[in-house]
Amino acid sequence: MDQEYQRAVTRICVETALLLLQHGAESAVVVQMAQRLGVALGIESVECALTANAVLLTTLSKQHCITTVRKNVDKGINMQMVTDVQRIVIAVEHHLYDLEIAQRKLDQLKPLKYNRWLVVFMIGLSCAAFAHLSGGDWVICGITFVAAAIAMFVRQEFSKRHYNPLIVFSITSFVASLISGVSLKYNLGNDPQIALASSVLLLVPGFPLINSLADILKGYVNMGLGRWTIATILTFGACLGIVFALSVLPVSYT
Repeated sequence: MDQEYQRAVTRICVETALLLLQHGAESAVVVQMAQRLGVALGIESVECALTANAVLLTTLSKQHCITTVRKNVDKGINMQMVTDVQRIVIAVEHHLYDLEIAQRKLDQLKPLKYNRWLVVFMIGLSCAAFAHLSGGDWVICGITFVAAAIAMFVRQEFSKRHYNPLIVFSITSFVASLISGVSLKYNLGNDPQIALASSVLLLVPGFPLINSLADILKGYVNMGLGRWTIATILTFGACLGIVFALSVLPVSYT
């Protein structure tokens, strides 16, 4: 194996790891996929180290090592991208793709984006469903739907302009709580507090929290703590927005 081929394999392995990490895959999957791809392409050994901001990867072939580093920029959770990358790796393992085809397939991957209005509607509907499951009547469900849908629209607008996630979560929870807090102020529905609690469920960082626990249990403590810290900060931002909204609305806390 010549060094040029090893460099190409190193490049595709680190790009694979980076794509998986950027779109929300857990650390064990990221490392495993990079190692499997390298071995399938003829590399003796692939070592991968992850941090919150970078991917460090080394390939070993005939006592020759090549190490490369890529900066990690979060691109949002997208399981379609994670699945497509895994399919490419599996195809290489089954000798359906060689290095050139695999690289081309990897370069052609594009995240699937749902229609934003469909996302707004479904987020409002899901939060309204939570309100119904919590015992809210149709008035509470309607208020929750409106509050969550408008809050999701606000979140999309601020995210599109690349605002800090903490600011995005704070403003989104403020808008949702301000709208749903009307039911608490005027005592609408059978239990106005359900609307207030359900309308901000779209901000629960469940995926990062699950990944952080999975990373810690599987030995990737640094990555797990990093993801847990980010999820905690985002939750704190959402709580700030709720507190500010309740401060604006002269409601009773009893």
